[in-house]
Amino acid sequence: MSRQDQRAWRAWSPGVRVVVRRTLPDDDPQRWTDVLGDLVAVDDEGVSVLTRRGDTVRVPAGEIALAKIVPPAPARRPRAR
Repeated sequence: MSRQDQRAWRAWSPGVRVVVRRTLPDDDPQRWTDVLGDLVAVDDEGVSVLTRRGDTVRVPAGEIALAKIVPPAPARRPRAR
C-alpha cells in the first residue's frame, strides 16, 4: 500500500461509517485495535469516530495503521420474546 493510500482518510467527509485500525503502545499486550462507527471529524491530526455505544474516540494520525469506509450498519432485529 502506498503512502498516499494510507492517508486517504484525510479526504473523508464526516457522516460516513468507517473502521480504523490503530496501533497501541508497544507495552500493550494487544498491539492493534479497531474503532468502528460514524466519522464525526477529520483533520491532519487524525479522526474522531462515534461508536454505537455513544463514545467518541479520537485516533491520532500517527496511530492509524489502516482505515476504510464501510457500509451502513444493518438494521437491528427486534428481540425474540
